[in-house]
Amino acid sequence: MELTTAYVQVLFVALAVGGLVATVWLWPRLSGPSWRSVAARAGVLVADQTLLLLATAVVVNAYFGFFGSWGDLLGTDAAEAPAIMAGSAGTAAGGAGLVRVLGSRPVEVTRPKAGLPAGRLEQVTIAGARTGLSSPAYVYLPPQYFDAKYAGRRFPVILGLTGYPGDAENLVTRLGMPALTATSILTHEIGPTVLVLMRPTVAPPRDTECVDVPGGPQAETYFASDVPRAVAAAFRVGTEAANWGVLGESAGGYCALKLTMRHPEAFSAAVSLSGYFHAPVDVTTGDLFGGNRRLRDENDLMWRLANLPAPPVSVLVASSRQGESGYQATTDFLAAVKAPMRASSLILPSGGHNFATWNRELPQALPWLAQQLHAPAQTPSRAASEKGSRRLARESPRRPRPDRHSPTHKVAKRRGLRPAGRA
Repeated sequence: MELTTAYVQVLFVALAVGGLVATVWLWPRLSGPSWRSVAARAGVLVADQTLLLLATAVVVNAYFGFFGSWGDLLGTDAAEAPAIMAGSAGTAAGGAGLVRVLGSRPVEVTRPKAGLPAGRLEQVTIAGARTGLSSPAYVYLPPQYFDAKYAGRRFPVILGLTGYPGDAENLVTRLGMPALTATSILTHEIGPTVLVLMRPTVAPPRDTECVDVPGGPQAETYFASDVPRAVAAAFRVGTEAANWGVLGESAGGYCALKLTMRHPEAFSAAVSLSGYFHAPVDVTTGDLFGGNRRLRDENDLMWRLANLPAPPVSVLVASSRQGESGYQATTDFLAAVKAPMRASSLILPSGGHNFATWNRELPQALPWLAQQLHAPAQTPSRAASEKGSRRLARESPRRPRPDRHSPTHKVAKRRGLRPAGRA
């Protein structure tokens, strides 16, 4: 049972309300000076407070999307998504068994254009060939993906990442990224773009911060290498860095910047919504760097800007002047960027570290990222290539036979040169 469903929220709220009603009904019966009565009253109060806290926690969790399931909360999800072997049922065509499609549904937009589809959303798991990691994801395919006119076309990709611990579904339901992308495509604000929506928590409950942990989960390699390769094998998407960008919020924002800055061969642009600039160290992360100071520094984005050559990438960072603790760090990051790296900013007067703020930023941030990407060169089908070759053959003028009596021909023959037009 999913923790974020309305049924679970109603159940826990009903239990809390029922506990209060039971307390009112039982309280007169528990009055008295005996130790049993005192203990019973104390027990009832503790039970009430516990139920209220649980109900509040469930509602808050559903709103912010911290944990998507009981297994996610208890840390037992690690074995639920094993690597998919080649040829397994439900595998996307050509995906070599690394991308498994679990479901598909059409995308709905608030103001659809008459008769125009908005694309489809595929629920998948993506297994990593190099790392052995596997994670759930959603893949948005634009309407052009299914249009015969685009049969030979590959599409640019935006990798979307949640915060920690996150749930990829929040990018669909809370941020509405597929619907926003579909609307932007239908209004010609951006070109046809594929979305791959994931959470950065690939080894729950540990917060890996998209780091290749020494002796642990290789999260950075999974996102920078495994995911692009698996997606490109399963769907018609580009394979060059110019075709791929990353967008994330909170921990996902840090991952977006870091993956792009550390792997310009894989990604060319990034958007960070309320992201930070170095990996935190706390009870959820543990020791991410195995005591290796050099590895820690290389994952610190400010250190990279100060000590390493800037990568040729474009980034957009978003924050709020009031309400977000990371505003000063964001301005410091912007000031430290140097060519050939390019940085833009989206600063709200006020906001917070929440979905409400990110929903205000996303309508500008997502199109910005899509506009930084380049559509891959069209790959014509074999039939189209043969048809084009026949057409060119018909249209190509015959080369005139050389005039054997011309002065040019006679000079060429004396010098041993092949005259024009001879094989």
